[in-house]
Amino acid sequence: MSQNLLEVKDLSVDIESGRILHEVSLTINPGETHVLMGPNGTGKSTLGNALMGNPVYTVTGGKIIFEGEDITELAADKRAKAGMFMSFQNPLEVPGLSLESFIRNSIRQKTGKPIKILQFKKQLEETMKLLDMDPSYAERDLNVGFSGGEKKKAEILQMLMLEPKLAILDETDSGLDVDAVRTVSKGIKEFQKRCNGALLIVTHNANILESLDVDHTHVMVHGRIVKDGGKEIIKMISENGFEQFAGE
Repeated sequence: MSQNLLEVKDLSVDIESGRILHEVSLTINPGETHVLMGPNGTGKSTLGNALMGNPVYTVTGGKIIFEGEDITELAADKRAKAGMFMSFQNPLEVPGLSLESFIRNSIRQKTGKPIKILQFKKQLEETMKLLDMDPSYAERDLNVGFSGGEKKKAEILQMLMLEPKLAILDETDSGLDVDAVRTVSKGIKEFQKRCNGALLIVTHNANILESLDVDHTHVMVHGRIVKDGGKEIIKMISENGFEQFAGE
């Protein structure tokens, strides 16, 4: 088995309107936290969707290797079962399926084992409390009538309950007020501590990153990663924006 958890090798991705990603490469090891930053519309979310196997995005070059296996052509559900997770910028509403049922079914699909209901409910209740979520949301239809902040908390809740090997968080802080950003950050820190899973946090805003331990930062401009480094890059972006990388 490869030492690396995820290897992205010279990945190029198209949609109907043309090419979005150009020969993108990065490597994520178990337990690491990576941040992908860049201006809006530069391809950050496209990378997350391509990694998860969204069929809207067509890989036209390169490879995606997860735990030593080439998953470039693997279906999205099989990637999820292998231990990949993605939270979405705009989570879908699913009438008729409660948040609790969705999480319980997802765990069952991932593990292939029956769920111990009492143990599950206790863990769910404790995790919702950590995220300052009203426990009644567990019985509500998934994301239906949820505020933007509650939708994002529900996604972090799913991540903590599923304990994936790799979690991709796509603009998790988008549209959140200061308090909600703080709560989501708390959930991400709990994931880092509890699960030892790797994270790829996609954002254009440094606020959610202030209290997090970040191992690597990548800057994407026009579908290419133009800068790699540590947490110091986040400070550079906070002070001077993304224009400083335009010529790289």
